[in-house]
Amino acid sequence: MKNLTYLFIPICFACQPGGEKRPNESSIETPAFEAITLLGDTLYTPSVDSGSAFNDFIEAKGKYENDPEDADALIWFGRRTAYLGQFQDAIAIYTTGIEKFPEDARMYRHRGHRYISTRQYDNAIADFEKAVELIEGSEDQVEPDGQPNERNIPLSTLHGNIWYHLGLAYYLKNDMENALRAYGNRTVTERYDDNIVSGGHWLYMIQRRMGLDDEANAAIEEVNAAMEIIENTSYYKMCLFYKGLIGEDDLQPQGSRSSANDVYTYSIGNWYLYNNQDTAKAKEFYEQLLENGNSYSFAFLAAESDYQRLFDND
Repeated sequence: MKNLTYLFIPICFACQPGGEKRPNESSIETPAFEAITLLGDTLYTPSVDSGSAFNDFIEAKGKYENDPEDADALIWFGRRTAYLGQFQDAIAIYTTGIEKFPEDARMYRHRGHRYISTRQYDNAIADFEKAVELIEGSEDQVEPDGQPNERNIPLSTLHGNIWYHLGLAYYLKNDMENALRAYGNRTVTERYDDNIVSGGHWLYMIQRRMGLDDEANAAIEEVNAAMEIIENTSYYKMCLFYKGLIGEDDLQPQGSRSSANDVYTYSIGNWYLYNNQDTAKAKEFYEQLLENGNSYSFAFLAAESDYQRLFDND
């Protein structure tokens, strides 16, 4: 397998011109890498100093510095930092947010997401479980998109994202019972067709892994060929595939290093694993994804986790 190390030097948000430090991180330097994969590869982020994402980051950073007690400004500072691939810096920002706003579930939700990116799954679970406690009894709220879809319609909510990412973290730990508990929360699948297919996709895979075939089929019962999908086309096609409405040949790549390709590659390999008990075929798909995929896509993380558990000692 290809070594997934990226040989770039990350931009250092702890040492910007003018000597600015991370919030409340006066003596901590930006780490030399963003993550070490479960297979032992080291991931670096390329330096970025131009482009729309960088400009958005500079704007968000300025708003936070102008009002460091504004929780929304801090959240967007962290989100824009993470969009540049600076996950360790984003974690530090949200840690500061938790210190400032310990009852704000959003801080745990966003830090937990970046713990997932950096393969710190136990930390992610702890953050999302804390966020679940904090949202109990509260009204849900739409979560604005940092990278809006073509219709500029936010498709997810705070509660839904907390449960969704909690389920993912448990899935990556191969804790299917808790993954099922999290994805079974209705806030994950209740709003739009996009939510039905994304939540249904994970519920299907989890329950097939658990041998709950009837329940898995029930999880995607609502999926049909006439759904209005805005973002989650890959999850939609996989659900149609699971129902036998399309074939493997209909799951075509969508450009270089597309996260959609990762979903297809992982999910087909996974399907061979639990449908035909074909571990050799599953391994082939996992290795294809680990060789060519996006190292931070959820499907890549799942393939990495499964590969380590099933094949890394071969």
